[in-house]
Amino acid sequence: MVQIRYVVLWVCISFGMVSFAQKNERDYLRSGNKLYQDSLYVKAEIDYLKAMDINPNSTEALYNLGNSLMMQQKGNEAMERFDEASKIEKNKMKLAKIYHNKGVILQASKQYPLCIEAYKKALRNNPKDDETRYNLALAQKMLKDQQQNNNQQNNNKEDDKKNNEQDKDNKQQEQNKEEQDKRQEQKEQPQEQMSKENAQQLLNAVMQDEKEVQDKVKKQLQVKGKKFEKDW
Repeated sequence: MVQIRYVVLWVCISFGMVSFAQKNERDYLRSGNKLYQDSLYVKAEIDYLKAMDINPNSTEALYNLGNSLMMQQKGNEAMERFDEASKIEKNKMKLAKIYHNKGVILQASKQYPLCIEAYKKALRNNPKDDETRYNLALAQKMLKDQQQNNNQQNNNKEDDKKNNEQDKDNKQQEQNKEEQDKRQEQKEQPQEQMSKENAQQLLNAVMQDEKEVQDKVKKQLQVKGKKFEKDW
């Protein structure tokens, strides 16, 4: 709201800048200014264009046309008109107003570096303009806040990237450990199998040995028995 008030104020001041213009140009400028005051910005734009048809180098028509376009939310078109006016206008006070309004448009679109430069140019032409000085300070603060927010977002993105990489590393380590455990398990299984087979073989051998021993004992008993019988 403050920025719009500044623009409207300067448009009102510009009404007194048409006294030396041609008659038809002056009539269109006056009509356009009246329409602008009534918030009829489209109709005011038409009258300012008619004034420019008569005098294409009319900085007053260019300036007021830029204001009417700005009030229609046509910032890019308004900037073009202000640029044209700044290349022609020689009066420092009028140049200060042109650069001020350029700064307002740039500030609204958050182009703070360009906005700050426009306000500085305005102050170079009119160092006593407190409104421009206030807008400059505000734009500088908004630029600082924007940079801090961007830095914070970049830091957050970097932290997220590091966390994602750490998660990937952890998952990879877990996967590697699982694969290693599986390989170890597969390696141990045959050993256990062999141990059971060996145990069975040993058991069978023992049983076989025991059977052979028993058979020998039986044979000896049979022989001894026969001898006893023979001795009897």
